[in-house]
Amino acid sequence: MKYKYAVIGYGFIGRRHVATLKNFENCDCVAVCDTHEERLDEARKLYPDIEIYNHIDQLLEHSDINGVIISANNNQHKELVIKSAQAGLNIICEKPVALSVKEFDEMMEEVEKAGVQFTVHQQRRFDKDFRSIKKCYDDGLLGEVYTIKSSLYGFNGNMHDWHVLKSEGGGMLYDWGVHLIDQILFMINSPLKSVFADVRNVINKEVDDYFNIIMRFENNITAVIELGTYYLSDQSNWFERHWYMSGNKGSMYANKFDPEGKIVRTTRLLENVAGEQDKSAASYGPTRSFGIPEKGLIVTEEIPKVNTEYIEFFNNYFKALDGEAEMLVRPEEVRKVLSVMEACWTSAATFKSVSF
Repeated sequence: MKYKYAVIGYGFIGRRHVATLKNFENCDCVAVCDTHEERLDEARKLYPDIEIYNHIDQLLEHSDINGVIISANNNQHKELVIKSAQAGLNIICEKPVALSVKEFDEMMEEVEKAGVQFTVHQQRRFDKDFRSIKKCYDDGLLGEVYTIKSSLYGFNGNMHDWHVLKSEGGGMLYDWGVHLIDQILFMINSPLKSVFADVRNVINKEVDDYFNIIMRFENNITAVIELGTYYLSDQSNWFERHWYMSGNKGSMYANKFDPEGKIVRTTRLLENVAGEQDKSAASYGPTRSFGIPEKGLIVTEEIPKVNTEYIEFFNNYFKALDGEAEMLVRPEEVRKVLSVMEACWTSAATFKSVSF
């Protein structure tokens, strides 16, 4: 079957979606819809054969399509998803799919009533750094994992375009937090027990640009997610992705989206010795667990490299439409991410942990 799709919202990610759909043999992007005339002019020049619309109602009335990709501003997702579902179209929606769990439930009511396929573009499940970390976790390379830290830091402080406006669904928790939370939930196969979060406006007036989220799971893993758009250091590769994971058989770290890092182990553990111990300077006394390790005590291994590409999201999507695979990003997973985000807002406002 040849799938004919429209992209609603021809901004940065919308442009990429059009180009992606054009590269599939069994799919084409036949229409673009946007309210900015200059963006539509660009689409006309790049794709002379494409249909151009400046309102979704015109698109739904006149265009012969099977589905849509919604990449408009966050606060517009609900209306666009509901209208598309009522028109009987399959839907891919950009993240965050909604600004609240309530909004999402209202959207899903219409999606289920219409019986259309629905998913969310959580493409960062295919980030190379994340997949390397996930392989360490899945393969048990560190033994029983007890802590995972995921972080991302920036130097500019300010955001761009509508992302600086609260009314448009701006802010870093909606922008990047939804990805980082989704990665942790997708990796850790255990129920979530509690969420504690600190969410702040450091540089930006209306929207958050720093958050620190602590997630505790029933399998006793504590995951920490930290992001700051104005979180500075002169360390090399600081303004990149950072991961750290530790278990009872070693630790690992990875930096950069194309990850560089190591698995780190010890060749032997210090003995637990009760009673009086050597207090000489050579023994490091009571700080011996934190002293300088002797030569050969710390050994490293290469982290696993997993080659993934964002196109795999769409490969899975179209296979699912053809009944050859299960949809990778399921509505119940999306709803859980939104629930965690709401718990973050509640925790930040009350300075209390939120049970999950």
